[in-house]
Amino acid sequence: MQLIIVESPTKARTISKFLGREYKVKSSFGHIRDLPQKEMGVDIENNFIPKYVVNRKAQKKVKPLKEEMKKAASVILATDEDREGEAIAWHLSEILKLNPQEKNRIVFHEITKKAIEEALERPRSIDFHLVDAQQARRVLDRLVGYELSPLLWKKIKRGLSAGRVQSIALRIICEREREIEKFEKQVFWAISAILRPKVRPSEASEGRTFGSFEATLTEQSGTKIEESVTLKLFAGDYKTKKTIFADEKTAQEIKAELEKAAYQVSEIAKKETSRTPPPPFTTSTLQQAAINSLGFSAKQTMMIAQKLYEQGHITYMRTDSVNLSLPSMLAAKKTIEKFFGKNYALESPRFYKTRAKGAQEAHEAIRPTHPEVAPDELNGSLDINQHKLYRLIWRRMVASQMQPAIFDSVKVLISAKSDKNEYIFQANGSTIKFDGYLKIYGDSPLTTSPNKNEKGENPPKIDQFKEVVRGKIPVTENILPPLEEKEILNLEKINTTRKETAPPPRYNEATLVKVLEENGIGRPSTYAPTISTIIERKYVDKNEERRLFPLEIGFLVNDLLVEHFGQIVDMKFTATLEEDFDRIAEGKKQWVPVIREFYEPFHKNLEGKSKEIKKEDVLEKLDKKCPECGGDLLVRFGRFGKFIACNNFPKCKYTEKTAEEKKVEDENSGETCDKCGAPMVVKRGKYGAFLGCSKYPDCKNIKKITSDKTTGVKCPKCEKGEILERRSRKGRLFYGCSAYPKCDFSLWNRPTGKKCEKCGSLMVYQMKGTEKCSNKECK
Repeated sequence: MQLIIVESPTKARTISKFLGREYKVKSSFGHIRDLPQKEMGVDIENNFIPKYVVNRKAQKKVKPLKEEMKKAASVILATDEDREGEAIAWHLSEILKLNPQEKNRIVFHEITKKAIEEALERPRSIDFHLVDAQQARRVLDRLVGYELSPLLWKKIKRGLSAGRVQSIALRIICEREREIEKFEKQVFWAISAILRPKVRPSEASEGRTFGSFEATLTEQSGTKIEESVTLKLFAGDYKTKKTIFADEKTAQEIKAELEKAAYQVSEIAKKETSRTPPPPFTTSTLQQAAINSLGFSAKQTMMIAQKLYEQGHITYMRTDSVNLSLPSMLAAKKTIEKFFGKNYALESPRFYKTRAKGAQEAHEAIRPTHPEVAPDELNGSLDINQHKLYRLIWRRMVASQMQPAIFDSVKVLISAKSDKNEYIFQANGSTIKFDGYLKIYGDSPLTTSPNKNEKGENPPKIDQFKEVVRGKIPVTENILPPLEEKEILNLEKINTTRKETAPPPRYNEATLVKVLEENGIGRPSTYAPTISTIIERKYVDKNEERRLFPLEIGFLVNDLLVEHFGQIVDMKFTATLEEDFDRIAEGKKQWVPVIREFYEPFHKNLEGKSKEIKKEDVLEKLDKKCPECGGDLLVRFGRFGKFIACNNFPKCKYTEKTAEEKKVEDENSGETCDKCGAPMVVKRGKYGAFLGCSKYPDCKNIKKITSDKTTGVKCPKCEKGEILERRSRKGRLFYGCSAYPKCDFSLWNRPTGKKCEKCGSLMVYQMKGTEKCSNKECK
């Protein structure tokens, strides 16, 4: 019997289905060894040798593996193919005392019978270059975390952390917030004309009429009226546009002039354009698409993708390559011909070039292991979120091997001559000539009949996906009436619209992942945990539109790091370290010199800054003195929120409550316990302020302090309470009835106050200010 060891039980069960009785597949349940939790675990004086330990939980997993090993003729290590998986294989080899030079390591990109059998035919020894690259990252991150985090505890608050990638992510969000605050809006006026073609005699005799269309003013006597505004920001340029009309008076004067002008078509330009499908998913683009299209978080996306991989439905989900294997592309071609017809398939496969920095071309993109298996064929075997993500991956991969979408686009220039000036208006129109790969995202806009192939078979059941829209792919835009050059047009109306230049938007998880990848910060495996960490640390939060914004503690941590540890939060420096890790993985660099080159100047700077930085330079200093010792009073952060304390702590232990806390106490004074009648007092706990009985522990009655913001909307369920803005224990924003717990009505989206015309349920806001019915069954 041969023993195969993998990381997860699900992966073990899937592989067991493909192998005979001569193999036994067992799981290590993740990492067996790691650095210790309660000490540095790195011997700095001795070439940064890490001290690995087997924790108690892992010890319980090691014993059965050793027992199984005694019965086995050989042991095969089949952990994941990336650096993390290689490191796990090495740790297992060390604990089980295997020969590291022995060819007992197999890797595969997908969990299929063919892939497993091929891997077993080509075993190799452990790749120590990959192990060194993972070890270098782990050691460097431990050095930064264990040495820099205590400084934050002393100067700001206990429990804070700093890290190479997380601190860059925090800085990107903080810099964007300040860029938004500094942004000065510019008011401008846009002018458009509603025009209609004159009815030609032949068309009048046929009773044909054409609708009006809108054209935008672009020129005034040869001068372009639209200007581009480019802002140099921390994480890249931001571009916006405005017109040269900066005040309403000018816009109204031009409107009056245009209302008397003569309109004529001056030029018509028609062209055919094509859009090729986007490449199959990498880790980064999968996270972005799942966040935008499905509303998943980066962490949730990776957890679901991990399950799909371990069950054998998709290839390995941590990759920065867009390559596809030839057999998978040929399988996709057959799928396209089956469901959509031969005219939608390519004659030869389409190959994509990976653009990500440091991408490993030998790996494959994320794709279905069996492209011929449509999403609906997995109904019942996947839960709803797994099904959604599989469908997203399947569509993207199959679409990448479909024909381009062909568009007929037209640009019409219209001359408007007045007594003073000649103006140029522009109207654009676009329609799909051939839907190509868009076919896989829903019914063709060319027909309302079912999309059947040549054999009369229906395609997989699929609904319209947001990613088509987000990819800026128009299905039909502003259909224009038939026009001819020099044709005279009738003016129906001149519109003047007041607009403002928009500030750069806050990042959401998708755009943050994108900017991290574009700047070479982190790797596919680090994006999701990085975002989770800065949210869990309360450095940042999400608003109703799921946009990330920094909290007060996040600003404090970021500002301290930027001022005193600029190298740690420098994007170019961090990207260079990532390149060093890549060179270590390729065997082109040794890991110890890379760590030493970083650590020695970092540690020297840290020692100096520990003495130099004073709390009063970081924390808010009040304009009053300590009544006990005369020291400065600072606003400090404790376990349960802010409080005022003397800067001479621990010599002076004077504290007082903040104005906000005093206000809460004043607002809740006079409350009595509804169980024993004793006065209720304000207390603070993990989730904020609450009222507790003054006779505690004899009476343990508590009551929530309602500091929730009102929406002004009456609860539709009990018709007595009011809907308030609240937060869950995990910090997620929601809207619930003020009569809770008697009434449990709640919503995830903010109610508008209006009711649905169809079902009478409350309408709620969606992203970008649009509205929808809160009743999921109402369309």
